[in-house]
Amino acid sequence: MARILCVDDEPNAVALKCAILESAGHTVTSATSAREALDQLENASFDAVVTDWRLGDGSGSGVVQAAKSRTRMPVVVVSGFVSEAFTPEQPMADLYLEKPVKPEDLVNIINELVKDAAA
Repeated sequence: MARILCVDDEPNAVALKCAILESAGHTVTSATSAREALDQLENASFDAVVTDWRLGDGSGSGVVQAAKSRTRMPVVVVSGFVSEAFTPEQPMADLYLEKPVKPEDLVNIINELVKDAAA
């Protein structure tokens, strides 16, 4: 399946999202900070990114911009601050989801976005 970078500064939240995506057959790399996510994006290739917006050492916008500057990979923001993250005049991510997200919804969305990106 897909190689996914999952970013959240809350260790339990990132572990849960990783477990959900791994149970669907994806290979998932976790990052618990913006800096760690940027390092991962620099040193590895991914098919998609799932990121929180507010990260302890930075913002999800930096992660989204870094991912989008490298490839056309889909990026999904999963955050309790979607109204802060999403700007209609210049959406950066492919999709913005409000926390909490149902596990099956996250898997279905990632599967569809990865499939569309590969087409």
